[in-house]
Amino acid sequence: MQIKVIALTTTQQVLISQIDEVPAAVPGEPDCQLTNPFWVNPLEGTLTLEPFLNGITKEDTFMMSSDKILTLAEPTPTLLEKYQDIISPPPIVTPDE
Repeated sequence: MQIKVIALTTTQQVLISQIDEVPAAVPGEPDCQLTNPFWVNPLEGTLTLEPFLNGITKEDTFMMSSDKILTLAEPTPTLLEKYQDIISPPPIVTPDE
């Protein structure tokens, strides 16, 4: 699974997500699986991340047709770190005995 920046053809918005290509059972069906996608929002020099379809669903895996993707790119180290901090589970802390 690769983490990529995804520019969409249908909007001027950009996602960051884990992405896998999956075979479509029927031509034209979605063939890309996005896991933990987030909108990338550049606000006055600061990047913020907002969950994809936030407030609409609690799902974290989505299917998308590759023809909706304009391009894929590697995220900057700063963006990648911010994304990984969000999707990584917090460490489990156990009390010392």
